[in-house]
Amino acid sequence: MSDTTISSGWDVLDASHEALRKAVAAVPSGGWDLPTPCAGWSVTKVFQHAVGDQIGFAAALTGEPGPDFNPFDPSGVLEEDPSAFLEAALARSAKAWAAVDRDAAEVPTPVPPHKMSPWSGSAACGLDAAVHAWDIAMAVGAPSPLTPELAVPLMKVAKEIVEPLRAWGAYATALEPEPGDDDVAALLRYLGRDPRWTAA
Repeated sequence: MSDTTISSGWDVLDASHEALRKAVAAVPSGGWDLPTPCAGWSVTKVFQHAVGDQIGFAAALTGEPGPDFNPFDPSGVLEEDPSAFLEAALARSAKAWAAVDRDAAEVPTPVPPHKMSPWSGSAACGLDAAVHAWDIAMAVGAPSPLTPELAVPLMKVAKEIVEPLRAWGAYATALEPEPGDDDVAALLRYLGRDPRWTAA
């Protein structure tokens, strides 16, 4: 993690934030309109959605305003520097999670069931960042920032939250596991993504 970033104190979330940073840093100047594993969404739209969700999780924790755009209907038009836009959202998310009492019974979240244990809530926030980091990296031909070590805890929280979200169209139907799948591939298939997806 960069020395200039804010740590949330939650390992899975911090690693997920770093994965998103790496993916966004790998986007070339002409890469923002490229297609992604999210059908119909460009790199810009996936990026805007990921940023909006970080703001949404922070808002749920703090009671402050959420994103000023709909993360589920992003414009696909960047009106500010991507790095600054991303870092502001990640800092806000990290700061909100850093203030959470780890011994609390539950914390509010913007996704069903809208209340989760602190660990699960922070990991759910991380799930969104890490998986969209993978989407962006695959779109631009960059190395995957989603590691097996990160995929294991993300799968744990995915199984807590994904099924209700499928009904909203937030995740596609799970794909059948295949022989040789590692932890990253298993997570991606559970979320309805083909781990072998390429832009070609």
